[in-house]
Amino acid sequence: MDTTSRLLIFLEVVEQGSFAKAAEVRNIDRSVISKQISRLEDELGVRLLNRSTRSFSLTAAGAEMTKKAVEIRELLGETLRLAENFHQEPRGILKITSSSIIGRRYLQPVINDFQKRFPQVEVELRLDDRVVDIISEGFDLAFRIGKPKDSSLISRPLARNRLLILAAPEFIKHYGLPEKIEDLLNLPAASFANATIRVGEIKYIDGNGVAQEQKINSIFRSNDPETLLMKVLSGSAYSITPAFMINDEIKEGLLIPLLPDLILEDYHPMYAVYPHRDLPVRTRLFFDAVREYIGKEVPIWEQSIPDFDQLYQA
Repeated sequence: MDTTSRLLIFLEVVEQGSFAKAAEVRNIDRSVISKQISRLEDELGVRLLNRSTRSFSLTAAGAEMTKKAVEIRELLGETLRLAENFHQEPRGILKITSSSIIGRRYLQPVINDFQKRFPQVEVELRLDDRVVDIISEGFDLAFRIGKPKDSSLISRPLARNRLLILAAPEFIKHYGLPEKIEDLLNLPAASFANATIRVGEIKYIDGNGVAQEQKINSIFRSNDPETLLMKVLSGSAYSITPAFMINDEIKEGLLIPLLPDLILEDYHPMYAVYPHRDLPVRTRLFFDAVREYIGKEVPIWEQSIPDFDQLYQA
């Protein structure tokens, strides 16, 4: 292992915040990481880290070397991307991350077709509902609901993602069909909730064009959209559901839109996110394939919902 490789390992340790996490990302033993950092310090003749039994801190030299390591990583990445763009046939490893539902429903079919067309491309798909650091973890593409807050990343909107209020026929048979939004207040709802988001209301536009909120009576919460959908299908709760969650449940009569004349605010669009503007050929072609599959004008999930262009909008 040369000095450049050790600098990149050192950068991994700094960005991950521990030797153990860096070892996990690289799938190597922690002792290997520690040994390579020690060798790097010997080669450079300076101490980079002040270590204790459970943590470390950067020395002044370590802070400067971190900046240089970032520059080296970016230069190496640009060099590889430049070389790859001269290949006539896409090849190499394509690392993708997304939430579980996006990966299973909308990326896997594209990957299957993509690898038939370009057999020299290996694909690594990481399904993770947390927002990963695509730069430090080496991903080429991320697919997310909502625009990323990191301004250093390149993000492109793929498709809109509207909302519906849905219930099963059993729910309507038991509770009756609501006629106005206030009727929902005392009806049992299923809602999304995780460590940072807790949905407790319906956001809509009233007849005067003013944004309003209606609280909901949430009896069931989950951070998994598919689990919420299963709860609604059981007939025991209604839910405010992003359109990308729906397959043929409405078409088959398993779910029924409630208050379809209500004007709902759009949910967050789906974005493709990547670390550099100069995409390798394989990454650019895969992005184009996903965009084609999802649909440029009308998203694929809206195409399965009858008369969706007449629901929940002015």
